[in-house]
Amino acid sequence: MRKNASLLTMLMLCGALAFGQTRTVSGVVRDEKGDPIPFATVAEAGTKNAVQADANGSFIIKIGESSTLGISATGFKSQTYTVTGNTATISLVRGEGQLQEVVVTALGIKRNKNTLPYAAQTVTGETVSQSRSNNVVSALSGKVSGVEIRTGNAMGASSNVVVRGAKSLTSSNQAMFVVDGVPVDNSNTSSSNTQTGRGGYDYGNAAADINPDDIESVTVLKGAAASALYGSRAANGVVMITTKKGKKGLGITVNSGVTVGRIDKSTYAKYQKEYGAGYKTSGYGAPDPNGGFLYFDANGDGVKDLVVPTQEDASYGQKYDPNLQVYHWDAFDRTSPNYGKTRAWVAAENDPTTFFETAVSTNNSIMVDGGGDKGTFKLGYTRSDEKGILPNSGLLKDLVNFGATYKIMDKLTASSSVNFSAVNAHGRYGTGYDKLNVNQNFRQWYQTNVDVQEQKEAYFRSQQNMTWNWADPSKQSGLYPIYTDNYYWTRYQNTEKDGRYRTFGNMALTYNPTPWLNIMGRVSMDSYDELQEERIAVGSNPVSAYSRYNRTFRELNYDLIGNFNKDLSKSLNLKALAGTNIRRAKVNSIYAATNGGLVVPGLYALSNSLNPIAAPTEVYQTVAVDGYFGGATLTYNDYLSLDATYRRDIASTLPKANNAYGYPSVSTSFLFSKFLPQFTWLSSGKVRANYAEVGNNAPFAYLENTYTKPTPFGNAVLFSLPTTKNNPDLKPERTSSKEVGVEMAFLKNRLGFDATYYSTTSYDQIFAVAVSTATGYSNKVVNAGTILNKGVELSMFANPIRKKGFSWDVNVNWTRNRNEVKELYDGAQNLQIASFQGGISVNATVGQPYGTIQGKTWVMKDGQKVVKANGRYDMTTTTNNVIGNVNPDWIGGISNTFKYKNFALGFLVDVRQGGDVFSLDMYYGLNSGLYPETVGLNDLGNPSRSPVSQGGGVIMPGVTADGKPNTTRVENVSGTYGYAYNPAANFVYDASYVKLREANLSYSLPQTLVSKLRAFKGIDVQLIGRNLWIIHKNLPYSDPEENLTAGNAQGYQSGAYPTARTIGANLKLKF
Repeated sequence: MRKNASLLTMLMLCGALAFGQTRTVSGVVRDEKGDPIPFATVAEAGTKNAVQADANGSFIIKIGESSTLGISATGFKSQTYTVTGNTATISLVRGEGQLQEVVVTALGIKRNKNTLPYAAQTVTGETVSQSRSNNVVSALSGKVSGVEIRTGNAMGASSNVVVRGAKSLTSSNQAMFVVDGVPVDNSNTSSSNTQTGRGGYDYGNAAADINPDDIESVTVLKGAAASALYGSRAANGVVMITTKKGKKGLGITVNSGVTVGRIDKSTYAKYQKEYGAGYKTSGYGAPDPNGGFLYFDANGDGVKDLVVPTQEDASYGQKYDPNLQVYHWDAFDRTSPNYGKTRAWVAAENDPTTFFETAVSTNNSIMVDGGGDKGTFKLGYTRSDEKGILPNSGLLKDLVNFGATYKIMDKLTASSSVNFSAVNAHGRYGTGYDKLNVNQNFRQWYQTNVDVQEQKEAYFRSQQNMTWNWADPSKQSGLYPIYTDNYYWTRYQNTEKDGRYRTFGNMALTYNPTPWLNIMGRVSMDSYDELQEERIAVGSNPVSAYSRYNRTFRELNYDLIGNFNKDLSKSLNLKALAGTNIRRAKVNSIYAATNGGLVVPGLYALSNSLNPIAAPTEVYQTVAVDGYFGGATLTYNDYLSLDATYRRDIASTLPKANNAYGYPSVSTSFLFSKFLPQFTWLSSGKVRANYAEVGNNAPFAYLENTYTKPTPFGNAVLFSLPTTKNNPDLKPERTSSKEVGVEMAFLKNRLGFDATYYSTTSYDQIFAVAVSTATGYSNKVVNAGTILNKGVELSMFANPIRKKGFSWDVNVNWTRNRNEVKELYDGAQNLQIASFQGGISVNATVGQPYGTIQGKTWVMKDGQKVVKANGRYDMTTTTNNVIGNVNPDWIGGISNTFKYKNFALGFLVDVRQGGDVFSLDMYYGLNSGLYPETVGLNDLGNPSRSPVSQGGGVIMPGVTADGKPNTTRVENVSGTYGYAYNPAANFVYDASYVKLREANLSYSLPQTLVSKLRAFKGIDVQLIGRNLWIIHKNLPYSDPEENLTAGNAQGYQSGAYPTARTIGANLKLKF
């Protein structure tokens, strides 16, 4: 009996031991591309034992000896996995119509979108690069709600990126850019003249150095709660870029593409062909018998001849007559076959649209990636070579991208990312009202009888500045350009050259002492050197010159971050982080230029200055910010979460008494669809709310007054004080933000939306205000001013058709932002942001949106324009009338993608409704008679430019001072439709547009065929198009999106460049 009892006891103990025996299994959950799937759920089948993978897809679970794992992740098909060892690499396949539910947030931390308590929108790298745009910023246009992007049409033009409206009165309103968790500089070095339309070149944004082919995803953190952990640089939102990572095995991807572009003629000047050069005034000596021509003996036969008035840059002259022979500009060019000859008085066969060339861009890249159990790597090289639409223009980019990870030991991993770019350009486009911008002449001061191709022949024939714009063709000494150089002389002799060489990246060590804790130390660097050289040749209308601008930027960031992620119970999870960021940045620049001209033609050096050069402008700036931050997220049963973060910065640009400041945020989200399982049509539903504060540091050198050392006077060393008094008691600019949102998906994720309402208040603005000159200054720097932004964002998606082999996907983005300047300083009502030629300015006015356009307007009576007794409009004498607003009423984008088997067709429509733009091109161009509006028949059916005495002239619409309709007919002469007789308000236009921004057609070779080509893993062919069609616009002869450069001064065009329609093809090979 005892033996039987002992045996039974032993059997029971063995059974218990066998039943309780467990083992530990570790592994990684990946998708079909080999990328890790963050936060996947790994469960032991038939039990409640489950763990959640971390942000890198890694997991550790204790299971029974012979168990099966069940793996699930939002957006992927669930599957089971039979465990055969202690390690497991599990691959999940994405479910059809499923959403991408993992978001890269501040500091590069990955979050599950189901519990994300703030607005963040992600665009895949494939979506960014499919248009083959060389600028990652412009490639985002129309693809993200809440983001307004304006990009000029110049080669390598700057992009203005504003998230949820302008928040700072005078500081930058551009979003912050972050690559792989590391801030990168996005400075624009265009001069103040460029920003206000007075000339110079647009050298683009530094963010354009980022390689679109190396991007895995772009996530825009829109609100303060999303970006608060970045502290003082996060007030304007954050554009988070995650680059591609290496994968196990070995892979090679080659991209080769070419695009060509021609100008969209709807965005360029259309010329009247009825009248030619001049203002129809007297020439030299007695008036000519026909009116409008110069009248002198041109061929030495003693008889006066008709000569085109070359010195007059307008087209309000004599009516064209093919039977009339006159001497044109080239009759005085000894190198011309027309020298000494007359030609018919007719409009030019080749107008300025023929000046623009076919743009050609090639883009070739190769990327190699690979790895094993211990680590991965990727190495890529891209060369982009762009030829612009202007003669002698080009932009070359060489980009190298390297990334690697290596598991040093089980708990320690090293990673690095290094990016190098070399950007070299020549012949960038001159901007604004400047002789180096050919459009200043083409759009504003031009003769429609001038044939552009004849100017081309003249330059290449003589290599001299042979222009149509002779100062006085009646004498040899007058054969020089009075206003305008030969256009090809300008493009080949008066040009620029620039280069920027940049390295940015990081190195990091990550230690995982436990499955729920990791500590990362990271050092990152962003460094570049750039040189800009500008040349004006001897013999040009501007004084010959040479200038050079050298700029060096260096920034180092040191991060130490600890991340905690642990289930406190079966229903409660805690994620927490704490860390520090030390930032050190410096900028060093020097600008110098010749003085009074060049001594030796063709020698471009400062030592070739005719007069002693002025003292160079030297800048040395250093900024130091120490940041400390922490945050925690409590999640209850995967449906309710509470977030809180806090960051404290100490900044060197603020006074010691005020240099430490904090930014808190608190957020919550509730996944209510968890409680509505009976509604099978509801796939998911979440509400969220948050409050946060962020801000801006003071600019460098705003605390203490500094001296300026100008050029010495003889042997006397001079110093001068600035006109603006700095403030040693400055505080940081602040922005508080409130946000609520709802996200819902229906019908198994085939339809859904994300709607957000936000309100942000920015206060303690840092800007200069006017003070009495009795103080010794004209301005002083203060903390004051408040701007309110509030708006609605809506992102929608739909999959209307999903049948075998065919699908149709739709994405819609829509944003409406309302902006108001609530107060300025000490009762002031207006702050001028920038003033422009044409008598207008862009302003911050109390009670108005930020960015009102002010200038002269009409005197009105009962809603009608008042016409004076002389038949011309009555105008206000003041220039502070609000005549426009640069902000749109709303912006949006609609993208469609159709897929049939291995074919895909996609297109994007980009929309802007409302907002205004002032056109200096119309201001001057209508004045000088270039455009069709200045000709034609009047109400009597007679040519409007004929004298009133002959039934010509026009009646300006409006009423007289007593309110009666105007009936006074006036001569249609220079200025009738231009600035001379019309206020600035006449040249403010609605900036709305609807554009077919992108279209692409792709074909992927079937795998059954690819498998037969043993060297290949995939072959894709793509046809692409960009800016193909402006479906609607109200601004005549220009693209409403065209701007001068990035910055706060928007809503102004001068010498605008046409949009280039581009089409191309790309071949992608995977090995």
